[in-house]
Amino acid sequence: MAGELLLAIDQGTTSTRAILFDRFGSVQASAQQELTQHFPFDGRVEHDGNEIWRDTLAVCRDVLARGDGRPVAAIGITNQRETTLLWERATGRLVHRAIVWQDRRTAQLCRELEADGLGPLVSERTGLVIDPYFSGTKLAWLLDHVPGARTMAERGELAFGTVDSWLLWNLTGGRLHATDATNAARTMLFDIRRQAWDDELLGRLRIPHALLPEVRDSAGDFGETNPSLFGRAIPIRGVAGDQHAATFGQACFTPGMMKSTYGTGCFAVLNTGTEMVASRNRMLTTLCWRLNGQPTYALEGAIFVAGAAIQWVRDGLGVIRTAAETDALARSLDNNAGVYLVPAFTGLGAPYWDPDARGAIFGLTRDTSHRHIVRAALEAVGYQTADLLAAMKDDVTAAGGLGLPAALRVDGGMVANDWVCQWLADICDVPVERPEVIETTALGAAYLAGLGAGLYGGLDDIGKAWSCEQRFAPGMASGERARLVGGWKDAVSRVRSNRA
Repeated sequence: MAGELLLAIDQGTTSTRAILFDRFGSVQASAQQELTQHFPFDGRVEHDGNEIWRDTLAVCRDVLARGDGRPVAAIGITNQRETTLLWERATGRLVHRAIVWQDRRTAQLCRELEADGLGPLVSERTGLVIDPYFSGTKLAWLLDHVPGARTMAERGELAFGTVDSWLLWNLTGGRLHATDATNAARTMLFDIRRQAWDDELLGRLRIPHALLPEVRDSAGDFGETNPSLFGRAIPIRGVAGDQHAATFGQACFTPGMMKSTYGTGCFAVLNTGTEMVASRNRMLTTLCWRLNGQPTYALEGAIFVAGAAIQWVRDGLGVIRTAAETDALARSLDNNAGVYLVPAFTGLGAPYWDPDARGAIFGLTRDTSHRHIVRAALEAVGYQTADLLAAMKDDVTAAGGLGLPAALRVDGGMVANDWVCQWLADICDVPVERPEVIETTALGAAYLAGLGAGLYGGLDDIGKAWSCEQRFAPGMASGERARLVGGWKDAVSRVRSNRA
C-alpha cells in the first residue's frame, strides 16, 4: 500500500485544484483551473455550479494522467464552505447559480430573524451567529425566489448541497446525496451537539427536510466514482470543509493547537477537543471533524477578506502585477505612515459580524504612494488575526481552559510571503510556524481519505509527517504593537454600520 496515491480535490472560492499526494504527504502532481466570479448586484457573489463540476473533472483527469500509472487508493474532497447549490434530483439540473459564502443578499432576512429572537437558539444549537455567511438563509432565499422551487422541494424533487455534496452527486453519477459533519455544521441548520439536522430551525426557515443530504463522518465511505469518469471506480473516503481540512492537514490534533489559513479569506481554528466552548465574543463554535461518530470541536474566527484584498489591489487598482511583488513593496517602507485599509468589501466577519460595513482606506496624505496601500492591505490580515486571537483568548480563559496556543500554524497562498509571516508574529505576539507543505487544505483532504481507506493506523501516523519549514518569532515592542492596534481599531470603528 506504500506505493498508492491519494487524490485530493480542493474546490475553492477562486479556483479548483486536484493534487496527487503519496501517503507521506509529498505532492506528486497538481493541476488548477481559475473559477469565474459573478457579481450580478452589489453584495451578491455567485458561481456557476456546472463550471465547478467541469473544472473538477478536468483537473482530476489531468493529474491522474501524470500519476505514472500508480494506483489511487482513495479520493478526498475539500471545498469552499457555505456556498449553496440547489438542483433537480431527476436530472441534476441546477435551478440557480451557486450562492457563494461571501454573498450578502440575505442580510435583511438575517436582521428579521434576529428581531424575532432566533439568535440564542441558533447559537445554542449550531454554535453559529445569524449571518448571511451561512447556508441556511441562502437556501431559504432560493426557495422563495426561484419560480416553482418551493413546490418542487416540498415534493422531494430538489436536492440542496454545499459544494462537497454537489461534487459527490456528480462523481457518483447521482447515486449519493451526502455531506460530512463539518460542512453540515456550517449551514445554520445542524445541531452540533446531537449531530442531526434541527427540525425547529428548518421550520423557522421553511426548509423541507427532504432537501437535505445525509450527514456522514469526515473519514469514511462516500461511495465510488462512476467508472466512466476516470476509467475505473475510485473510492471516495474523505470529505471536509476547507478550514477543517486545513486544520487536519496541519496536524492540530491536540486541544489548544491552532492554525490560520490565508486564502481568499482568513480562517483561524482552535481545537477545543471533545467539549464545546461557547464564545462570548461572537466566535463560532464549530467542528474540527467527526471520526468514528465522535465530534472534535473548535472555536473559529472568520475573516471574509484576506488574499482577496491583494487581488483587489492587483485587479481593482492595478498598482501591482502579481501578488509576489507585495513582499518587496512592504519592506521598502519603514512603517505604515498611519495608513490603514479596512477590507470590509463584503462586510466584516468575526468578531464584528457586520454585513453592512464597507471597506475604506484611512490616513491618506500627499506622501501616500501605492506602496503604502499595498502594505496596508497586508497589514490588515495581521490586525484581523490579532482580533480573533484576542477574542479566543478571552473565550477559553472564561471557560477555564486552554490559554493561547504555543504557536500559530499558518498555511495558504499568502504565507509564502516572509514579510506577512513576520508581521503576523509581531502583531499577534505569538510564534508563527510555516509548514513544509503550505497547501494543507488539500493535504488534509488527502489524509482524511487515507484514514478512511485504512492507509493510516490513526492520527499519530499523520502527525509524524508534519514538519516546520520556518518559524517566525515575535520581535515587536509591546508599546509599538499597542499603538498600531489602536489605529486599526479606530479605523474599524469608522466603517461599522452601527457607528455613532
